[in-house]
Order: sequence, then structure tokens, then C-alpha cells
Amino acid sequence: MKPRDVTAAKPSLWIFGYGSLVWKPDFKYKSSRVGFVQGYKRRFWHGDNFHRGNDELPGRVVTLIEDDDASTWGVAFEVTGSQVEESLKYLNVREAVRGGYVTKALDFFPGDGQVPVTALVYIATVDNPLYLGPACPEQIGAQIAVCRGKTGHNLEYLLRLAEFMRRSCPLVEDPHLFSVEAAALAFALAAQ
Repeated sequence: MKPRDVTAAKPSLWIFGYGSLVWKPDFKYKSSRVGFVQGYKRRFWHGDNFHRGNDELPGRVVTLIEDDDASTWGVAFEVTGSQVEESLKYLNVREAVRGGYVTKALDFFPGDGQVPVTALVYIATVDNPLYLGPACPEQIGAQIAVCRGKTGHNLEYLLRLAEFMRRSCPLVEDPHLFSVEAAALAFALAAQ
């Protein structure tokens, strides 16, 4: 699906972030809501050779993996008017061109119980060259602990995402995220 297909004849667009977008959208928006999408789980299975790693040592960032029994929490941003085109232009470079993500339209459920909305979501696919796939939390954590890219250290990405979940979704369990965080911190501490 192309982002334009979602925006046709609509005055506004919702964009769902579940990784770095939750703390750093880098585009103007009208409003934002914390909530979730269903049928997907967040996993550190995607490589990053620009923002949080390089060609020799790709960092690990999150993508969504289909799972009927799962849900993923994050933030949906409402963009309107000229913000729609500006945000899509920016995200298509940040996520699609550089990151290898495709777009899907998913139902987003606000955590405060408001009416669900359709949101555009960027998801990395298994057929993209940066896709790293599953690994145990210790392997993922060790990789994250040593990688750095143009935007910063991969560990910062992980810690900010974990901080968002603790602060904005304190009752939500995310075992994968928190086990990777614990493994990365243990590896970083042992390396000192």
C-alpha cells in the first residue's frame, strides 16, 4: 500500500509510531494519542545501518510481526492540511527509503477509550535486506549495546523506548522489550 492511498480524500491522517517515533516524530502534527494496534507484536528484528548502526555493525530497531494474539502500544499522531504531505515526505525517506519499511493501514485503539481510527503504520518486511530476524534477548542486547549510527547509540534507542512504555503505558507488559533492555544493560555493564 502506498501512503497516498490512505490519504486520498481525507482531511487528516493518523500515523502510528511504535519505535523512535514515540519520542521523536520530527514532523508537525495536530494531536497525538497513546494507544495500540492489534494483531502485531513489536520485535527488535530489523537492522539499521544509518540511524543506529552502520554497514559493518548494523544496529537493531523494532518492527511489527504479525501475531493474532498480540497488541503493540505506541503513539498515533494526527496530521492535517499541509502536515500530511510534509510528514509523508519525511517518513518516506526516514522509514521507507532508508529503513526498508512498507506501509499498512491498521486500526488504532486509543488507550483512553476514544473511538478507534485508521492509522498508517510503517513495517519492515522479511524480504528486505536489512531484516535480521529473531535472536535471543542476549544476542539482540549485545548487538544493541555496541552499535552506533548517525543519530546516536543504539542503546539510547532501546532505553528511550523502554522509558516510554514505563511512563506512558505502565500497566502494559512488553516482555520482549524489557528482556532485551535487561540483556543490553548487563552486556554494557560487563564491558566496562
